[in-house]
Amino acid sequence: MYEEYYGFTEKPFSLTPDPKFLFRSKTHASACDLLEYAMHRREGFVVVTGDIGTGKTTLCRALFERRDRRTFSALLLNPFLSETDLLKRILQDFGVVSRDELRHGYMSEISKQALINTLNDFLRSLLPLGACAMVIVDEAQNLPPQVLEQLRILSNLETDKEKLLQIVLVGQLGLGTTLRAPELRQLAQRVSITYELHPLTPDEVAAYVIHRLSVAGGGASVRFRPRALEAIHRLSQGIPRVINLLCDRALLAGFADRTNVIGADIVKAASESLELPRATPRAPALSIRLRRRAVAVAVALGLSVLIGTGSAGLGDLVSRGAPPSRRDAPPGNDVANL
Repeated sequence: MYEEYYGFTEKPFSLTPDPKFLFRSKTHASACDLLEYAMHRREGFVVVTGDIGTGKTTLCRALFERRDRRTFSALLLNPFLSETDLLKRILQDFGVVSRDELRHGYMSEISKQALINTLNDFLRSLLPLGACAMVIVDEAQNLPPQVLEQLRILSNLETDKEKLLQIVLVGQLGLGTTLRAPELRQLAQRVSITYELHPLTPDEVAAYVIHRLSVAGGGASVRFRPRALEAIHRLSQGIPRVINLLCDRALLAGFADRTNVIGADIVKAASESLELPRATPRAPALSIRLRRRAVAVAVALGLSVLIGTGSAGLGDLVSRGAPPSRRDAPPGNDVANL
């Protein structure tokens, strides 16, 4: 509706997970780089979690699109599969069996073990070619325990030196709790890397909006005022899906008003029609006065105290989503860019 008015070639804030619109925030760029590193190092199991709407599916599709010719990938978007259907879908995505063979039931009589053997033969055939294979499972928090167990069994496909299959489980924050269940202990022990996606910061929200406007072809035709971007961050809490909803409604309202400048008032009006959940207020930080009083008391007691400092080392990285469980972290790069 407003695309023609603003000169967009497509809808800039669609809710579909189009990898072309992937914005590489700090946390999403780190996830991309980490997953590519894990794949080429044949790390086995990797788990990526994030809150609803943080861009997990877009990340999955972007990884799938960025694979090179020597990487065979299976992207499973439907977690409600049986063990046998899981194996068939993986073989289909790898090109071992065709969609028509599955559709016409030609493989209905093949046993699960035969499917595993076929997959193992295929994976071993990749070794002389220097190729690798990866399975990405989205919405993995919904996987039944028996399917998770099947994936664990697939992780046993290996040579004496390396894993034959890289498995990436992507899901909501509850996935971590699921994997800590006693019956999944064997699987949890095989997870070499865990990573959590975080919401966007205020600066990243502004860059995210500009990025999507530019990709859609209308970056110069419409402008969000700084106060509007601040309102978007506050109302969305940095969640990309909610940002898309807000910006889409704001552009629609701007089109109705025949304006190319989106202000905070337009964003606020747009938010009222969305019934967004109110942000949960955080506990207030220790005030400067209390900090000074604490330091004064400590000095009076002759103590050496360090108050309110933050570490930019490993502890901070782990709290912000850097890989806490890597024994052997990837080479340090400055990563920028969902």
